[in-house]
Amino acid sequence: MPFKDGDFLEIEYTARNVADKALIATTDESIAKKEEAYSKDISYGPVLVVLGANAVVKGLERELKNAEVGKELKFTLKPEDAFGNRSEDLVRVVPLSEFRSQNINPYPGMRINMDSTIATVKSVGSGRVVVDANHPDAGKEIDYTVKVIRLLEKDEDKISALGRTYSIKPTKITKAGGVADIYFDSTVKKNSDYFINKASMVAAAFTYLKDIEKINVHEEYDRKSATAPESVHEEQEDESEPGSEGSEGENADAGKE
Repeated sequence: MPFKDGDFLEIEYTARNVADKALIATTDESIAKKEEAYSKDISYGPVLVVLGANAVVKGLERELKNAEVGKELKFTLKPEDAFGNRSEDLVRVVPLSEFRSQNINPYPGMRINMDSTIATVKSVGSGRVVVDANHPDAGKEIDYTVKVIRLLEKDEDKISALGRTYSIKPTKITKAGGVADIYFDSTVKKNSDYFINKASMVAAAFTYLKDIEKINVHEEYDRKSATAPESVHEEQEDESEPGSEGSEGENADAGKE
């Protein structure tokens, strides 16, 4: 039976450029190592795809809806069904001074955030920087090899998979009625990434699991695993200078990706 929007699938895949067979992405660690594309920052193995969430290219999602668990698929996507056709309107020339004013030294291949769009620096010279906001694989035909490993049906498994997507692993997950309980024991490192990823996982659970009305998060700490508080540098207010401020509020990073 075909899969539908809202289904949670765990898939393995490898994507290559049709023109030169260059590896674009893979969930297979052995392939990544063999082709010298391995990264220690990538967690290899099956990845979650929520159909209808626009998290993968439209051609891949279309093929997944007609896939079968355990059956390998091979297909080729045209640019319009993969990463889009190239647009010269997305290539800009920016004065080098704009980068220098932000203490940025651009170089070819550098990925930057410009006007809320991720772009690639193509060249730097004569006081000008050429940046390209096209996807790096725009305009290319892409070969895919894909296998659906399993269809997730229990909400507990779906939440667990969302956790892996956001690099966070709950110790236990239970659900009764419209209430889910997510547990993180003292072995889970609770640093700043943990809190950001936990919030993302909870938000995604509410987005995709419509029957969940409430999520309780249970956290366990012990003295051995607790991290030391960050040191806070306090500036003493200089009373001899009227108008000086003793402390400042937090400043949001407008350029954060």
